[in-house]
Amino acid sequence: MSDTSVKFYQVGSFAVGNRLLPAAAGSVQSDMERTNALTSGHRACQGCGEALGARYAMDAAMRAADDKVIAVNATGCLEVFSTPYPESSWRIAWLHSLFGNAPAVATGVAAALRAKGRSDIRVIGQGGDGATVDIGFGPLSGMFERNDDVLYICYDNEAYMNTGVQRSGATPAAARTATTQAVGPEPGNIFGQGKNVPRIAMAHEIPYVATATVADLRDLETKVARAMEFRGARYLHVLVPCPLGWGSQSCDTVKIARLATQSGLFPVFEAERGEVVSSTPIRQKVGVEEYLKLQSRYSHLFSPKRRDDVIDKLQAAADRNIKRYNLMPEEAGEL
Repeated sequence: MSDTSVKFYQVGSFAVGNRLLPAAAGSVQSDMERTNALTSGHRACQGCGEALGARYAMDAAMRAADDKVIAVNATGCLEVFSTPYPESSWRIAWLHSLFGNAPAVATGVAAALRAKGRSDIRVIGQGGDGATVDIGFGPLSGMFERNDDVLYICYDNEAYMNTGVQRSGATPAAARTATTQAVGPEPGNIFGQGKNVPRIAMAHEIPYVATATVADLRDLETKVARAMEFRGARYLHVLVPCPLGWGSQSCDTVKIARLATQSGLFPVFEAERGEVVSSTPIRQKVGVEEYLKLQSRYSHLFSPKRRDDVIDKLQAAADRNIKRYNLMPEEAGEL
């Protein structure tokens, strides 16, 4: 799938953006005939980024696969709020796995379909960062190593939100959680801990790896569609802010996800067989402080005593991402 640039116009308060686009150029979510894979009635918190990310991703996958998708879902927030027994908000073929074996179960489903000669049905594994980065990390690596024909999507809200906001391997440095309190010389989560799973996936040299956020719907949908063009193991890592765990306003979910990318803290890129092939440039660079201040999990960096030393370390990490993924190519050209 080619990523065609679309020019958006604003001509007045009643005609904005997609209204001026032909239907074929609109997003999947703008299509009244979309699958609506995760429909109303679920019990996600107000402003839940994971609910948005899952619906966006699965609707795009259903369109790309002609509605022939089986999803395997790890235990976690997404599973808990969408399937309170005996109800379900899913409108697709959906399986619940244990916390740590979604990649293995998805692999088994793909193997069963292969044995039946059904190459038309695609398999997607999905889970949060706890199930992906920590508990299911071994099965995920095995899925990558075998190059199983599964797209695995991680909805990363950067902690174990469903069980009380405990630290995960995806919790960023200095963030306060129930298990990384704001005490000591390095308040919050310790710098240097955790795992960068997109880069670990790249090290397996699987066909496709990408990152995305709920702040850029068209980018997320394009990457899901692109991933469905490949056979073999694929990995998509989606940043999904959590108002409850991050201590942010529910109305700021998309804004915070956008600031994560525009500060450089969360680089958005694509890789094929271990090599970065494209990255999304920063349109309007912001300092990390603008991102941090909207979340109470970082409030200890500003009060009662401002911790410029910690903020500067976070800024340095963002600047490193900008350089590593060429997120500001115009600056690089000036050097």
